[in-house]
Amino acid sequence: MIWIVIAFILVGLLLLILEALVIPGTGIAGIIGFGMLIAGIWIAYSDLGTQTGTIVLVLTVLINILAVWLAMRYKTWKRLMLKEEIDGKVNGLDKTKIKVGDRGITVSRCAPIGKAEINGIFVEVDARTGFIDQENPIEVIKIEGNKIFVKPIK
Repeated sequence: MIWIVIAFILVGLLLLILEALVIPGTGIAGIIGFGMLIAGIWIAYSDLGTQTGTIVLVLTVLINILAVWLAMRYKTWKRLMLKEEIDGKVNGLDKTKIKVGDRGITVSRCAPIGKAEINGIFVEVDARTGFIDQENPIEVIKIEGNKIFVKPIK
């Protein structure tokens, strides 16, 4: 019976570790892991007696505290976190370079948003009129903020 208790607690700890390090958010693995820890302690109390149940409870709590302490001490979280900063901007549009009426060519398929080259500048465009295939000529029909609206030239 003690092996069942040990198995429940080890699998519960493994699921909690997976939840914290691999699976994002508080999901089913964390809930099941916590439930298995509780079930292991419950089985220890009900089948193995109060003294053994208390020992299992204390050991489980100490193991959890030790695991958290080790994770903090060895900077586990710093190894897992993203260190890069994203400093790019979408369409840092210089209004003097692209104007309504300018012509260009699509670089990717616009469905309805895609990439185009207008006046030698690669920008994201919105094809209000529908889909435009790659490498088709386009004309700027409207500029609203940082959005460039285009139509195909036939």
